[in-house]
Order: sequence, then structure tokens, then C-alpha cells
Amino acid sequence: MTWIIGIDEAGYGPNLGPFVMTSVACRVPAPLGLLPEGEGGGGANLWRLLHPAVRRSEETDTGQLLIDDSKRVYTTQGLAGLERGVFSIFGSPRRKSENRKRKTANWNKLAALIDRVCPDASDELQCEVWYRGVQPLPVALTDAAEWQMEAARFEDACAAADIGGWQVRSVIICPRRFNALLEEGGTKGHVLAHALAYLLRWHSLAHVSSLHGEEDLTFYIDKHGGRNTYAAMIQHALPDGILAIEQESRACSAYRVHGLGHSVRLTFQPRAEGEHFCVALASMVSKYLRELLMLEFNRFWQEQVPGLKPTAGYPGDAARFLQAIRPTIRKLGLREETLWRRK
Repeated sequence: MTWIIGIDEAGYGPNLGPFVMTSVACRVPAPLGLLPEGEGGGGANLWRLLHPAVRRSEETDTGQLLIDDSKRVYTTQGLAGLERGVFSIFGSPRRKSENRKRKTANWNKLAALIDRVCPDASDELQCEVWYRGVQPLPVALTDAAEWQMEAARFEDACAAADIGGWQVRSVIICPRRFNALLEEGGTKGHVLAHALAYLLRWHSLAHVSSLHGEEDLTFYIDKHGGRNTYAAMIQHALPDGILAIEQESRACSAYRVHGLGHSVRLTFQPRAEGEHFCVALASMVSKYLRELLMLEFNRFWQEQVPGLKPTAGYPGDAARFLQAIRPTIRKLGLREETLWRRK
């Protein structure tokens, strides 16, 4: 067996609200992890292998879960589409025996979901004046029997393809730390590098990873803007490994890391969420977490400023929102830099 791990982010561009980066890992038969792109591994083959339960956005909807770039899912199905995909990873509460094997926790509140997928973020979020963690889940799915059936179908498809062990890990960076990382590194790219290093270490190092023993790890990662070189970033994240550069180009940057007790291969591609199943899921989880956190963010400020329209936090509208809440920020004794990202 080998592990396929997809990594993607959400909320890199906004001025308000948190940035989220997520990794989604699954365990597959070893030959799948060794096949070239297009024939197996984290590419289109996982959509094909799990086709009884999942589809991409360009495929006809015959009742499967839509697993794709989070922008496509959110545009066509809204928050409910993200919830269906995210809940499929966590398993169906209806199947108690399988859930116990998968160590499924009670995730019916936002705080419980945070504790499950990004426990290291809890302390940081507790420092945010707007965070309560009380948002009930699910938010948009009203037919429990329907989404439980979809999750069960996903479990069955995974079992038939011998794909399992799903692991989700997220990094949440709120504006206070986002700005500190900007100051430390000088560019927004440093924020991406910081979050990626955490996820690479969490999966690759035996003393922190929940993945199995000496099995190989294959990472698929969405490129960081137009960047083509990641060797220094990887070496910093995994200093005990021996790094080999396989390719660095606009189309693909690929690396291997030896000396960690298992083989680690990393591939960075533009628009990876459209090419790799696990990257698409990572994109969906990141977007879902950010949307949930923005629900709490907007709820708090709307309670403070009656009639305030919610914001997604992106440039333009974020300035309108900041201007509206500025008197309340002063009243609460807060500093704007704890809410507003400088870039």
C-alpha cells in the first residue's frame, strides 16, 4: 500500500477572515501510487475507480457526489455541495461499526470539526473576538437520510477499490499571524510556505504522522502562483531528508525526498485541483472551513452593527465592511491589524 496526499488552500486573496490550507490523504494499493499521471495515483483514475459514488463537474449528474475544484462545487451547489463532499470523508453516522473503525468523532458543531481536522488552530481561534465555534453542522444539508446515504455509497466505493484510511489535516491562519508571517518573510508566498511546511512535516515525519510505517507518500500540490522552484521550501520543511530535483518547469515541478524511512515524492502543478482527486477534496475542505468561519465572523459583526451586510472578505467589499465596523473596533479596544491582512 501507498499514500496519496493532496494539498490545496482557500482564502489566500481576501483582506478579512482566515486563510486555510488542507491536506487530504488516502491509502491505495501500491501500483496505483506508481502509475504515471492519467493512469492512476492521484489523477483522474481515482475519479474513475470511485465513479459509482463520485463525479466531476463536467460529467452527467446521476446522483453521485460532486468532487472537484471548490470554486466549481460552490458555484453550482453552494455550501451544500461542499458539505456533501466533506462529510463523505468523515463517514456516515448511520454506519456505527465502520465509523468506530475510522475513529469518527462527533462533529455536529464547528468547534468539534476544528478539533478534528486542525486541533493546533484552536488556541489561535480562541483569540479572535468573533469566534465562538457554536455553528451547528450541517449548515445547508437538511435531508439527513440523503447525505448519510451518499456517504455510505462513498464508503462502499472505497471498499470495493481498496482505497481507505482517509486523513484530513488543515492549517488555519488568522490575520494577526498572517501579518506576522508577512513581516517575517516579506511576501505572501511566505504564508503559503509556512502552511505547506507544517503539512509536509505532519505527514512525512514518523513521530507526528498517523500514516502507516514505511509506506511511500506521494504528494500532489497546487502550484503557489507562478512559482516553479520549491526545493528550498521542501528542504526547510524536511531538513533530515535528502532532496532530489526531478523537474522544475511551468508545467510541473517534481521532487523526491530520501532518508526519512519511506520514499516521499512531491509534484506541484498549476490547477492541480482539476487533475487530482485528493487535491480537489483538499480544496473543498479548505473552502468549507473558511465559509464556516466567515459565517461566525459575519454573525459577530452583524450583532455589533445592526443592518451590516455580510462580506466574503475579498478586496473592494472588504474595505466597505472595515469602514462600517471601524467605530466598533475602537469601542472594543481592538487593533485593525488583528482583523485586516496587509496583503
